Amino acid sequence: MENKKFKLKIRKGDLVKVIAGDSKGQQGKVTEILVEKNRAVVEGINMISKHTKPNAANPNGGIVKKEAPIHISNLALVDPKTGAATRVGRKKNDAGKLVRVAKKSGEEIK
Repeated sequence: MENKKFKLKIRKGDLVKVIAGDSKGQQGKVTEILVEKNRAVVEGINMISKHTKPNAANPNGGIVKKEAPIHISNLALVDPKTGAATRVGRKKNDAGKLVRVAKKSGEEIK
């Protein structure tokens, strides 16, 4: 089955809340978006233990904790006004530019 490319409503730098999965209820900032896989890497969320061999950066090797990508559908944007999880809409602002808005409060997302 082919992955369909949709317009992603979450961007790098957004504050998001996990709404499903093991990390449910946690909040964090998006550090990376993987568009082709519909996934995002969120700071401090969905941590995995990666076993590494000794190398120049890590001479002893060992177990490294790092964030794994999480599916976009399991994330909801945090409303800048209320702090609650919200859906994302798009509206034209006063300048006629299309901007993202929080569905709950109508607040523009910077």
